[in-house]
Amino acid sequence: MTDEGTTVTREKVEQYLAMTASARAKATPQTNNVEDAARLTSMMRMCDDYTADARHFLEQGDLVRAFGAINYAHAWIDAAVRIGFMDGHGDDRLFTLP
Repeated sequence: MTDEGTTVTREKVEQYLAMTASARAKATPQTNNVEDAARLTSMMRMCDDYTADARHFLEQGDLVRAFGAINYAHAWIDAAVRIGFMDGHGDDRLFTLP
């Protein structure tokens, strides 16, 4: 029995960092007003901050916190797509589509 699905490894964190970077690059804004654009900017700032935290924790060797942070980062992008602030371009691998 392997613990591949139950152990946080550097490779797994790096995989999620890459997936989140792909999602960040793929999703495009589609807000309809200034208020929603400001909300999206705030959401993407949170995404970027959590991504930076994940990289910091990874550099420190704290894989559990790095994994948690990158999942929070991805959730901000996913939420923006889900509520319609961003277009996920039909990619149901990177996003939970509406």
